[in-house]
Amino acid sequence: MKKLCTLISEHMALLVLACAGLALAFPGACTLLPPKAIAWLLGVVMFGMGMTLTIQDFKTVLQRPRDIAIGLLAQFTVMPGLAWLLAKAFQLDDALALGVALVGCCPGGTASNVIAYLAKGDLALSVAMTGASTLAAPLATPLLTLLVAGKTIDVPVAAMFFSILWIVILPIAGGLAAKWLWPRATAKAAEAMPAVSTLAIALIVVIVVAANARTLMTTGWLVLAVVVLHNLCGLGLGWLAASLLGLAREKRIAIAVEVGMQNSGLASGLAAAHFATYPMAAVPGAIFSVWHNFSGAMAARFFARGAVRRQSGTQDGDKAVRNDAP
Repeated sequence: MKKLCTLISEHMALLVLACAGLALAFPGACTLLPPKAIAWLLGVVMFGMGMTLTIQDFKTVLQRPRDIAIGLLAQFTVMPGLAWLLAKAFQLDDALALGVALVGCCPGGTASNVIAYLAKGDLALSVAMTGASTLAAPLATPLLTLLVAGKTIDVPVAAMFFSILWIVILPIAGGLAAKWLWPRATAKAAEAMPAVSTLAIALIVVIVVAANARTLMTTGWLVLAVVVLHNLCGLGLGWLAASLLGLAREKRIAIAVEVGMQNSGLASGLAAAHFATYPMAAVPGAIFSVWHNFSGAMAARFFARGAVRRQSGTQDGDKAVRNDAP
């Protein structure tokens, strides 16, 4: 069972991509779960996140306020701003523009911590940023969505606030409580949670893609182009912002990954819950879920190789200094 869970979590991108392909090819067979199930599936993912958090994660927020503040500012300005620019540049219709805005206004995704670790970034900063942006989401996400998309679409700010509390904050609190009350049991269960979260995200993608399969066949390439640009520009601008502020390389990696990788499942869940008259609004989040895991894995490989080269260069330089010493 442990090997199976590891296999599932390590091949998340491939699994989610395969599920999206099946839902697109056989939408009728993939509509057993209603869109309302997205909220419960997200609750499972957030409960698992709560089980993995520690007291040290919360201490990090207090111990490194400058780093966290820089990361959060980048998180909640870069991605919403990019969403607005891309919607205008590609002249997206209201539904797709709303979907891209929801992705941009959501907090960082849980997979970002794994990517930051593989990329040899500052893992403590990544975890703290994910937690901080998630806790800020009940207020930040509805208000930013109103700012980005509110001119063309009625955004139910209060309803979104309570939805995020129910879908995100409550399950995280439940995971923390379970870890405190039953530490041994949750320690064993936590080993399987990455695989469970992966399956939950895959099911969310199936629900959204199957419900919009016909429309995706005609607009899929446009949405994919916007999603890819949104993600890649987020990664690049996150790195640039951290670089301009003089942060160390490990911190730059963490912030770049946190900014570029969004909780896109939450975006799809909010679209399904509050914007049912715009069914395509859930699609950018579903495609983002597929794409950002692939791009994140590629970014991790790129950053990790850079770290190895830098370490090798430093060691070679040290050897040269020692050899030249009298």
